[in-house]
Amino acid sequence: MFEVLMYLFETYIHADVDTMVDQDELAEELTDAGFSKEEILKALAWLERLAELQEADEPPSWARSAPDSFRIYTPEELYKLDTDGRGFLLFLEQIKVLNAETREIVIDRVMELDSPVIELDDLKWVVLMVLFNVPGSESAYHELEDLLFEQPDGVVH
Repeated sequence: MFEVLMYLFETYIHADVDTMVDQDELAEELTDAGFSKEEILKALAWLERLAELQEADEPPSWARSAPDSFRIYTPEELYKLDTDGRGFLLFLEQIKVLNAETREIVIDRVMELDSPVIELDDLKWVVLMVLFNVPGSESAYHELEDLLFEQPDGVVH
């Protein structure tokens, strides 16, 4: 499923494609690209849930928390998000790329992926997908994009 999401993000979202694509046409294109019907349906459901979270008038109750609160991960989250992943999410909060609400949406979307463990590189893509789809997170999206893709200037030693 994650490969389908990556394909969609790179093909339509990250490439700044502005055309609306019919879901049946999209499924056919993904099938032609070699993805299984089951993986396509899972990915489209994952994106649909992300869209529902985006369109809500207010964040779900599980995504709201006090500004000075501390996030305690469930055993399932601890297993799926390793120390590097949890540290990355904390880092993004500290530099104000994520807030408590967007962090919770990221964790929700990660937990819905069918991979038992999420690698740090995959987590970065999930964060990008979430920030791209959450209204008001445009600057955070661009900041993370710059952080992840900008090449350092000068000679690397």
